Amino acid sequence: MKRRLAAILAADIAGYSRLMGENEAATVRDLKTHQAAVLPLVGRYGGRIIDTAGDGILAEFPSVINATECAVEIQTIMATRNEEIPESRRMLFRIGINLGDVIHDEARIYGDGINVAARLEGLAEPGGICISRQVFDQVSRVLKADFQALGPRTLKNIARPVDVFAIAPVDRNAGPGVTAPNAVDLKQEIRFCTAPDGVQLAYSMIGQGPPLMKTGNWMTHLEFDLESPIWRHLYREMAKDRTLVRYDARGNGLSDRTVDDISFDAFVGDLEAVADAAKVARFALLGISQGCAVAIAYAVRHPERVSHLILYGGFAVGWNKRARSVAEKEEDAAMLTLMRLGWGKENPAFRQLFTSQFMPGATKEQADWFNELQRMTVSAQVAARIYESTGETDVTALLPRVSVPTLVLHTRDEARVPFEAGRRMAAGIPGAQFVTLPGRNHLFLETEPAFAQFLEQTRAFLSG
Repeated sequence: MKRRLAAILAADIAGYSRLMGENEAATVRDLKTHQAAVLPLVGRYGGRIIDTAGDGILAEFPSVINATECAVEIQTIMATRNEEIPESRRMLFRIGINLGDVIHDEARIYGDGINVAARLEGLAEPGGICISRQVFDQVSRVLKADFQALGPRTLKNIARPVDVFAIAPVDRNAGPGVTAPNAVDLKQEIRFCTAPDGVQLAYSMIGQGPPLMKTGNWMTHLEFDLESPIWRHLYREMAKDRTLVRYDARGNGLSDRTVDDISFDAFVGDLEAVADAAKVARFALLGISQGCAVAIAYAVRHPERVSHLILYGGFAVGWNKRARSVAEKEEDAAMLTLMRLGWGKENPAFRQLFTSQFMPGATKEQADWFNELQRMTVSAQVAARIYESTGETDVTALLPRVSVPTLVLHTRDEARVPFEAGRRMAAGIPGAQFVTLPGRNHLFLETEPAFAQFLEQTRAFLSG
């Protein structure tokens, strides 16, 4: 076992036993609903969930500031959710945070640092947060919050008194007493522009700061994505300190669904049209999956407009051109047939085949969201045409012509786009940085380490 310094967040629900005694089934149902809203915040702030037994949450963070921001946002969200619930049935978290040395293995952490966090949780008021002196010293000059000194406290099974500080609980009636410093308003105004061939494209901008443009890719919907656990965490983080420009590619989402031309050149033209309509003269460009090839082509055509190029989970050569055996080509042909036959059906069995490739580590809720996203976003015939077009992509000749700073990231064990495809793409771009991320998912989920590492790497790259 190894040791490390970590920020530990411990939380439970005040009066949970009473709620269970009054109505066990309703309490369990309400708890799961609240957990679906707050547990993803841990990954969003770079943390890792260790345990969620009963009504409790135990999580660790490499950053004590992120741990405290996460706690504040949990309490803010819960205050809002509780406004619609009768007072007798409200669930109020108590949260404790400590910074200390822990022993860890692959799945668990141990040590007094955890025990202190759990005892601090017991001192917190319902809806409130208690932190140790070590935490206070790190966050008090960084975060805008109402800190209250509670003085030294003797905690059960802890040898020495612990200096305790409270962060004021959120007032359910007056609204949040503390606001998360990095909270992002995801309200958007959807606009339309016209591609060179007359196709109407939907786009939007969220956040404030230097512009970051994301290329269109497989299955997006400007409205639906902000609600889904598949995309919302990425968009919230990307919009924290930048203006994120998104659009639905032709055939997708709120853009024209019935179109004549579904080709690589048309997808590049869509990006050009949105960039012009959004009036962003120079911007960082993010490509995901097949959007990477589109981003590469745009950066080669318009290097003066691209400040940074970020490519995640992508490839230079499409699936049909990189298939090395008859069996591989037959497998993809079978996938196309399944798309045409079963994509739009209410039963998600056909779409689940794609979901299992994109996100083998998804929870049932996340898989259900992605299944529904695919059905809502695009028709069966257009999905098949996009898939065929993606298979014929080849931007190998463009790679040596990329002249802007480039960061390429790829998940090591993903099934949808082979790791080797991402590595080869990076190797072909002069001076490109290449980062390997852990995990199996093509689209990273907010609670997995790959997402936290993606944010860390991209922010460092954009600030360089």
